[in-house]
Amino acid sequence: MESFLFQATIYLGAAVIAVPFAARMGLGSVLGYLAAGIVIGPLTGLVGTETQDLQHFAEFGVVMMLFLIGLELEPRALWNMRDRLIGLGGLQITVTTLLVMGGAMAMGIVWNEAFAIGMIFALSSTAIVLQTLSEKGLMQTNGGRSTFSVLLTQDIAVIPMLALLPLLAITATASVAPDGSLVRLVDQEEAHQTMSLVHGLPGWGVTLVTLGAVAAVILTGIFLTRPIFRYIQHAKLREMYTALALLMVVSIAVLMSLVGLSPALGTFLAGVVLANSEFRHELESDLEPFKGLLLGLFFITVGAGIDFGLFFREPGYILALTLGVMLIKGGVLYGLSILFKIKGKDRWLFALGLAQAGEFGFILISFSEQQGVLESALSSELLLIVALSMLITPLLFIIYEALSRRIKDGHDIADDDVDEQGTVIIAGIGRFGQIVNRLVQTAGFSTVVIDNDLGAVQMMRSFGFKGYFGDPTRPDLLKAAGLDDARVLVVAIDDKKMATTVVAYARKTRPDLHIIARARDRVHVYELNAAGANDVVREMFDSSLRAGRYALENLGLSEFEANEAETMFYEHDRAAIRELSDYWKPGVAMRDNPEYVARAKALNNELETALATKQQSSEEASDAQKRRGNPSS
Repeated sequence: MESFLFQATIYLGAAVIAVPFAARMGLGSVLGYLAAGIVIGPLTGLVGTETQDLQHFAEFGVVMMLFLIGLELEPRALWNMRDRLIGLGGLQITVTTLLVMGGAMAMGIVWNEAFAIGMIFALSSTAIVLQTLSEKGLMQTNGGRSTFSVLLTQDIAVIPMLALLPLLAITATASVAPDGSLVRLVDQEEAHQTMSLVHGLPGWGVTLVTLGAVAAVILTGIFLTRPIFRYIQHAKLREMYTALALLMVVSIAVLMSLVGLSPALGTFLAGVVLANSEFRHELESDLEPFKGLLLGLFFITVGAGIDFGLFFREPGYILALTLGVMLIKGGVLYGLSILFKIKGKDRWLFALGLAQAGEFGFILISFSEQQGVLESALSSELLLIVALSMLITPLLFIIYEALSRRIKDGHDIADDDVDEQGTVIIAGIGRFGQIVNRLVQTAGFSTVVIDNDLGAVQMMRSFGFKGYFGDPTRPDLLKAAGLDDARVLVVAIDDKKMATTVVAYARKTRPDLHIIARARDRVHVYELNAAGANDVVREMFDSSLRAGRYALENLGLSEFEANEAETMFYEHDRAAIRELSDYWKPGVAMRDNPEYVARAKALNNELETALATKQQSSEEASDAQKRRGNPSS
């Protein structure tokens, strides 16, 4: 017992230290878990051979993950995305698998092992890529959406891959005896499965039982889920929902194992069936912590099992294989970007962002070794290559950023020549800039609109509004739009850094220009103020105030009282922003700035006191008015 607790302390401690650090460095949680395993395994030797037994347990996190993926994939949404999923994603997986398989066979690896290797390297890192795209604000670009489509296809493709690998093991575990007869060297089902519903059945019986198990999962999800959840609801115990969620996943996994199917396949199918259920979010919230911990434990055990001695024995060989795989994947992705007309910097984002191997590769390698498809020595090499490719991924995004600065936004299309000038220049024509543009134009003032999103400019033109495609941070473009003579500049760009850059340049060029800027959050307000903006509008602030006023009106306040509270909050917050700007320090998180935190608390207390006093005064005035209207009281 003490040994188990000691090992648990090591694994959890390593995760708690390494993962937050990796996340803060922008490397993602998967690399954090891998680094934790490397530290407690190969580097320090704190853990040993027990990681293999622990890995079998942790692999249940994969089953949970695929169940949760299924919950997110509504059949209708998948059908609407069929062109990108089947076309772009399907071609990427197929072509990459075949090319890597061909390369492996050229190195002398037998076809079934080469096929497994091709599937392993066809997958990319969903965790690292999606997190990086979100952090860098690239999810809504054409390259980001195309990347997401391929990642989604890869996640779905893991299911048939897991189902296919045991079939490859049939060839891997058979040989020809001297007399010419076929001999099974390893019977995986007998070795790993003590219970079976299909053992000893004829072929047609196995088929019927298997189809029956799949039908049972589907029918249970459709017809029995609601009655069971209602039954659990009567207990009014939160832990019962968690117990039910775990029971569903475990029982489906057991049923699939009994009929010889992959547990991941069954849980994924159940997730898709329940994707439209009203209990979907409940299941997600109950299983997410278990999935995260088990997957994290799985990646730690992978990191602990990586043979770095192999790398140091043959560093050039391993590094060459890693770069070779990434070049093959990058070449396939670049070719597909041409075929599907992904252009400019989006092409490089698509090609470089998906060039690495992914966390599913660890899962397929482990599963392939268990099934006898891959030998232990080969698995060690593959694990090392996958890990190295993921470690190189941040460098690929740095290369992308360097390339994107040299490539024009808008997919290699030249910026428009701005041939008119206006009283008001509007940089950015998204949801925010559109409203400003329409209001100013309907009031009779001329505007010049510039945006680096070609689709947005073309959409604007289709509704009769003139706009110019180009990078608003370019000084020559701003000058052509009339920066020297304009009265107002409205900066409504989504990108925080670009918005601040435009404000700073405009203020330096025209000290007398009135600059109105859109801010994403409070920190951005301080940055824009420091850059020289006259008026800063937080994109969600006014709409949030209006929603708050509606809430007060429905809580019993009159329209006048709610409006007074809204106005007081607005004026106090604007004054607080101006005052707190003096306490804000660039590059220092607000919570790490004690002077800022202390003054913000004091200002918030002042606001609460002022609102309470105002409310009390209003109630006293109302009571006095009632007494004057009813002298007998």
